[in-house]
Amino acid sequence: MKPVILVITALMLAANVQAVVLEGVGHATIYNDDVDSAREEARKAALRDVSLQYEAKISSRDTMENGVVTESRLQVASSSRARSVKVVDEYRSGNLLRVTVRADMSESGSCSAGEASGLRKRVAVTGFPMVYPDQARIGRIDDAGEILPQLLQAELRNTGHLQVFGATTQRLFSDLLNAPTQQKFNNRLTNVIQVARELGVQFVVAGVIRDVGVSDPDAWGSSVIDRMQRGIGAANQNRRFVADLMIYDGFSGAPVYQERFATEARWDAGPGSADGFGSAGFQETRYGQAVGGLMKDMTSAVNDALACQPFITRVTRVDGNKVTLDSGATAGLRPGDELKLYRSASFFDAPGSTPELQDSGATMTVNNVHPDFSNGRIPVSGGQVNIQRDDVAIVW
Repeated sequence: MKPVILVITALMLAANVQAVVLEGVGHATIYNDDVDSAREEARKAALRDVSLQYEAKISSRDTMENGVVTESRLQVASSSRARSVKVVDEYRSGNLLRVTVRADMSESGSCSAGEASGLRKRVAVTGFPMVYPDQARIGRIDDAGEILPQLLQAELRNTGHLQVFGATTQRLFSDLLNAPTQQKFNNRLTNVIQVARELGVQFVVAGVIRDVGVSDPDAWGSSVIDRMQRGIGAANQNRRFVADLMIYDGFSGAPVYQERFATEARWDAGPGSADGFGSAGFQETRYGQAVGGLMKDMTSAVNDALACQPFITRVTRVDGNKVTLDSGATAGLRPGDELKLYRSASFFDAPGSTPELQDSGATMTVNNVHPDFSNGRIPVSGGQVNIQRDDVAIVW
């Protein structure tokens, strides 16, 4: 029996449009008598508490086999805005600091990723294989699977919001007809994590070209009558373009975005004038122009989907309280930036499963920035908070 997946989404709102005043509590541990750093961490935790009180979006996913829940996942997120933030109480007990804040909360009108919005996330764009390659014979656009992601890469680079890496020869799905297949949480059905790790990226963009067929195959006959009908516009010369676009988180392999893009327009290319997807002749056709407009929509969709995601980079080295990251100036990091460190935990009884991120409670302050890497310091030795290579640093 196939697994049954139940998805339940609940939205709890403490307010609709008008702002409300709420109080939140946050805790932090004091390291080396650095009360100021602990106070700032506790204040941030208190603000997260207030945000979740005001607007918490809870999404749960259960996988059932034969009536038994075999996998369960719960996600909690908030999208709200805090104003007039005041610390109303502070209490210290030993090395534990508790801070209570009061803030005017209102619903965020647009997605806001905080400090992460100013950083350029690394993205790899893989190939877009065609489900039905025979449809590409007319116009000889059988190279669409590699040219389309190359054009998408160029569009994304031009926007300047992301660091874009090409991997157009990579193919994530073995079953194109059913792609993207619903993944198990251990990421068995694709090699997203492997591709992301090899390229050193945070996200992987993938896709499948579903349809490039002509609306009326009989309109493309070679007889004199067929040519005459095409010449006077009596034949249906429209052509379809349908592609699925997916974005995956490179650290967990989880899908973060999926959408189908489709268009249809007249294929008015003369014989031999539009050989190749994206060629000059292709772009001059009405069909090519319609596909070009769809490419711009895809570009906007990728930028919009990733704008709300946190910035995540890998820890490449830990030496005492000095930490080196796999991102630097090209990502927008600057001296003085702060990143939260998380331990990447795997379990021996679940080999190959998605690593779980555990908050180490330590914050790294960037000191030195190079083009592709940076380093900084944490208040304590990395061994004390068990931070090591392949753990991650996050800016929310």
